[in-house]
Amino acid sequence: MSFKDIFEKWERGQSPNAMDAWVHAYKKDESDYKSSRNSGLRRRLRSKKPDDVLDIHGLTRDEAWLSLENFFSKAKNSAFEKVLVIHGKGNHSNGDAVLGRIVREFIEKCPYAGESGQEKASAGGSGATWILLKEAAAAAV
Repeated sequence: MSFKDIFEKWERGQSPNAMDAWVHAYKKDESDYKSSRNSGLRRRLRSKKPDDVLDIHGLTRDEAWLSLENFFSKAKNSAFEKVLVIHGKGNHSNGDAVLGRIVREFIEKCPYAGESGQEKASAGGSGATWILLKEAAAAAV
């Protein structure tokens, strides 16, 4: 069955969804179709500007953790898709960046923190981490 045949059936109302017919006709796994659609959503989420930003420069570990808890709770309740945490590069720390490590640890433990990554160099590089919230990321799965 060609795409033209599928389209004509759809126009006549014989197929409720042209894409479903195409997927079935070409024996595409539905998960392939969903996966490609969801990868587009994930790409959009990764490239979008953050819905909110938290700057934890100069905070102690405990202050940073509490700020992160409050920030992520607010983000979840506001149905944000993406947030940014500015923690600095640790230039004033002895050893590696303490706050960057705290942010990574928090992300691993937070039930609604999903995929994360470093910002582009022009937006803070390794001193800023973006995080996709799981409800938004779940829509992309």
